[in-house]
Amino acid sequence: MIPADEVLDELRAMRAGDLPTHGGRTLAYVYDSGLSGVDELAADAHALASSANGLDPTAFPSLLRMENEVVATAAALLGGGPSTVGTVTSGGTESCLLAVQAARDARPDLPRPRMVLADTAHAAFHKAAHYFGVEPVTVPVDPSTFRADPAAMTAAIDDSTVLVVVSAPSYAHGVVDPVPPIAAAAAERGVRCHVDACIGGWILPHFRRLGVSLPDFDLAVPGVTSLSVDLHKYAYCPKGTSVLLHASADVRRPQFFASAAWPGYTMLNSTLQSTRSGGPLAAAWAVLRHLGDDGYARLAERTLAAVRTLRAGIEDIPGLRVLGDPEATLLAVTAADDDLDVFTVADEMTERGWYLQPQFGFVASPPNLHLTVTAANHGGEPELLADLTAAVAAARAAGPIRLAPELVTAITALDPDTLTPDQFAGLLTAAGLDGVSTPRRMAEVNAMLAVAPPRLRERLLVEFLGALFTPARR
Repeated sequence: MIPADEVLDELRAMRAGDLPTHGGRTLAYVYDSGLSGVDELAADAHALASSANGLDPTAFPSLLRMENEVVATAAALLGGGPSTVGTVTSGGTESCLLAVQAARDARPDLPRPRMVLADTAHAAFHKAAHYFGVEPVTVPVDPSTFRADPAAMTAAIDDSTVLVVVSAPSYAHGVVDPVPPIAAAAAERGVRCHVDACIGGWILPHFRRLGVSLPDFDLAVPGVTSLSVDLHKYAYCPKGTSVLLHASADVRRPQFFASAAWPGYTMLNSTLQSTRSGGPLAAAWAVLRHLGDDGYARLAERTLAAVRTLRAGIEDIPGLRVLGDPEATLLAVTAADDDLDVFTVADEMTERGWYLQPQFGFVASPPNLHLTVTAANHGGEPELLADLTAAVAAARAAGPIRLAPELVTAITALDPDTLTPDQFAGLLTAAGLDGVSTPRRMAEVNAMLAVAPPRLRERLLVEFLGALFTPARR
């Protein structure tokens, strides 16, 4: 048996190589309130309930009470009425999956159900389509604003449509889709409308109170039947908590699963999971109780100030521009000319202790860097902007990544359906990687992935992921 303190020391040593989760330097994946004591409160609450099992709310009534209170808090913030119900899930992806599954199962008469979504909708909906056999009908957005086009979305609805999806905001560009006309069109055809507010749901209402002009997007909009909001984003709760709200119990009912077709207990689930720890729910409940509406209002004010300062500062850096007109907390920053490679800028920022998330070009959206701004960024804007200015200068001096024409030809000639391990290994070698690893500088790898068609890029990254998650043999 290894002593507990040695195990924890080993874990701390491993964590030292990760991206920082606090301090505002990792502008993706993590959400930092910048407040002291919040993490400790969440950890203590998690520990108190981690052994409780959310599978059976009658056995652990504390979890039932906490879930109902969390759902009620979310509904009050997001336009819910007396009939609004909801479920706490493990994250935004599960919330989106369940919204699609419930819409499909509400229409068992349709042999080939379809779902209409803007091409900026989160990839979680394509995952749901893949899992649940729902055909995704993707509709191009406005190429300048990156918002969903109400007329085009309406035209895509047909007799097989079970769900229409809109975003508040969309992840890639941080813009809010025009929810009211799209929800109205869906309602006219008797189709459900889901609002993906996983990122924006907990902060946009506070932005509106601070004077930000925002389109209506929540459950108060006629025709909106469900909405997802993540607590582990701008509610600053630990990871593993999201809320899926439904306009009524009738809308939610197909989400539930029950099975008595075996000799054990009758299985009854409200989510994709059966057994689920009460820890994440308790942690979220505690943080929501602790911060309260006033606390979230102050955090939103700090976040809005950081967003405005960073956006203005980025637009003053020669060679950079912000895509669209983001209303939320997400900024997509692209190069203003062909002599600047944004993937190299990302590497240069990594060297300076920042993580900016690369996004590949897609339809009208060019390659860009994605910044998720949180309350922790307030006060650190000058340092980030100074380092970004220096990173742009260094990237311009280095010049854009130029792949050899024969390498581009070799990449684009690959067939994602017949890709072999040897071909994948050859690409790693061409990228300068000695086997599968996570190199610090990714510009050349990203340049190679950027020239690959989307399906091939998916296949290459699946191979990469599979190789990463291969245990070392002892």
